[in-house]
Amino acid sequence: MLGFPNCKINLGLQITERRPDGYHNLNSCFYPVGWSDVVEVIEDHSLTVPVQFTATGIPIPGDPDPAKNLCVKAYHALRADHDLPPVRIHLHKIVPIGAGLGGGSADAALVLKQLNGLFELGLSLAQLESYARPLGADCAFFIQNRPMYCVQKGDMFEEIKVDLSGYSIQLIYPNLAISTAEAYAGIRPRQPETPLRALLEAPIAGWRDRVHNDFEDSLFPKYPILADLKAQLYEQGAVYAAMSGSGSTVFGIFSGEPNGDEAFGRYTVWQGKL
Repeated sequence: MLGFPNCKINLGLQITERRPDGYHNLNSCFYPVGWSDVVEVIEDHSLTVPVQFTATGIPIPGDPDPAKNLCVKAYHALRADHDLPPVRIHLHKIVPIGAGLGGGSADAALVLKQLNGLFELGLSLAQLESYARPLGADCAFFIQNRPMYCVQKGDMFEEIKVDLSGYSIQLIYPNLAISTAEAYAGIRPRQPETPLRALLEAPIAGWRDRVHNDFEDSLFPKYPILADLKAQLYEQGAVYAAMSGSGSTVFGIFSGEPNGDEAFGRYTVWQGKL
């Protein structure tokens, strides 16, 4: 079974408090974007292990142990409760890593959905989300994979009427990976004057000065290129621009087609329709 797990952007991100478990509570709107990896799951009874994982494309940094990949963890999470046959999982990595786009979480969520369909497990969306949450704070979002208002750790969802269909988006990854731990190290949680949900109810033309990603406060001074990219996107005509998640991708939303390809030629760029 072949699938194409897409990434997401954050439309605003308010970090409101540190939790007793060490995580942080936040408000954000996750919005799916078409930039995708490729994941294939194939049943293979010739294997001598439950799951064989391979990867191509962008090198995955860190520990080379395949068992630590989220796709493999997704398989084992389901296998703990269901009689799954051996499978081969191949990931072709395209979405940048450490980019604030949730690419790894999207891969794992798709594996859960593929296994559910391939082996007719009959799991509901809510059940799949319960398997996804322990894999990563934003992993459960990709089960439904539609615009949602996210609260608590970013793993609990509320309906929100945000529709950007018809707009174009340009994502700029400055070939700089920022770990979640690094991003949170500079955060000072605070209660917002206005909850993000209320800000997003305004027309997108009013977001520029009001819809903010709190990670920008500490990461822009540390990595000035991020602030420069945001400014350049506005110069190119974006109606709204921001950093996604904990960085380092910066995106611009345009009412027409983006025209700034040459300005960002040395970086990794993706653009398409929302």
